[in-house]
Amino acid sequence: MFSVILGLTGALVYGAADFFGGIAAKRISALKVTAIGAASGLVLLLLLLPVTGGTWSVEAVTLGALSGISGALAISLLYACLAIGPMSILSPLTAVISAMVPLTAGVLRGDRLPPLGYLALGLALIAVVLVGFVPDRKAVRPSAKALAMAVGAGSLIGVFLIVIDLTPSDSGVVPLIANRTVNATLMFTTIGVLAALASRRARRSDAAVRADAAGSTTASTSASSGPASSPASTPGRLARWSPGLRLAVVGGTLDATANVLILLGLRAGDLSIMAVLTAMYPAGTIILAAVLLKERITPTQGIGLVLALTAAAMLALI
Repeated sequence: MFSVILGLTGALVYGAADFFGGIAAKRISALKVTAIGAASGLVLLLLLLPVTGGTWSVEAVTLGALSGISGALAISLLYACLAIGPMSILSPLTAVISAMVPLTAGVLRGDRLPPLGYLALGLALIAVVLVGFVPDRKAVRPSAKALAMAVGAGSLIGVFLIVIDLTPSDSGVVPLIANRTVNATLMFTTIGVLAALASRRARRSDAAVRADAAGSTTASTSASSGPASSPASTPGRLARWSPGLRLAVVGGTLDATANVLILLGLRAGDLSIMAVLTAMYPAGTIILAAVLLKERITPTQGIGLVLALTAAAMLALI
């Protein structure tokens, strides 16, 4: 029962992290949100290390690093497919795939449940679809590219759970620290490379404009005034990014907290059960959206939430 509580709580916290991360992505780019979230989560885990303890080993660090790579790729694909849409189909599809991959791995590794347990897992998977489904009459069918990205994102999230489950039981949060270090490094490196490429393109474009306008008084005036305006614009950019940065930090801290809860749940229970419970993360998002943004929970989502709680209660009984 303890593992079920950890799994369900972790899923709700994951959903809350997605909620704040999604709002932050509307203010700054999703890539920056992911990078900042990874860094803030790393800070939290480092603060927890003296409290939770953990043995550093090659296995713990290696598996943690591998989970960081799969997590970074999963998030990138998830944001990309949701940007293409429709979210009402791709979001629950990703969640179901993220549950099915480790669920299958757990069964192949020998996880066995009583009939009530399998019934609960079936109800939970149905709940995932209903909670994540937002009816939209104008929604178009997803493209093959978007479907492939959703399947890829869900599979990689499942791989993350499988790899974390393989970490040594005495490693504490060490694998998660390795995970966040790799994740943050990959994200900030990507941001740096993209910024360098954008800067190079801008310099080439500026050089071409200057060449075309050589000898022009207007061009000369523009060239002399351009650099002077850059410093003045920097505080403005920082002011615009500030709310997004704060939300990204909150989202990253919540995501790291959810990772800790899921890790503890995996060590206390079965991978199969934890995988399905974790896939209920959309519930946390829609509950926060209803409370803070006053968004209406649809009847379909309401049924999904009831089924999710029913499935969790059934799993707690086995």
